Amino acid sequence: MAMNISVDPQTKEKLNILKEYPEESYNSVIDRLTRMAIDEDELSDETIQGIEEALEDLKMGRAYSEYEVKKELGLL
Repeated sequence: MAMNISVDPQTKEKLNILKEYPEESYNSVIDRLTRMAIDEDELSDETIQGIEEALEDLKMGRAYSEYEVKKELGLL
């Protein structure tokens, strides 16, 4: 069942810019954007382990700031 929604003129213009072709419906644009924004894939065990290790590194101070990396690489 279709329904009407209200959007600001600025939002409508952004939706127009995001159309893949001139006659694409707003519903299609919104559907495509929501599918891109919602990641339904589960993280693998390897990915979860990597995230946990990275968080532990941060807690233990085993991380470098952007400034430190640039300085080390001679970019500053």
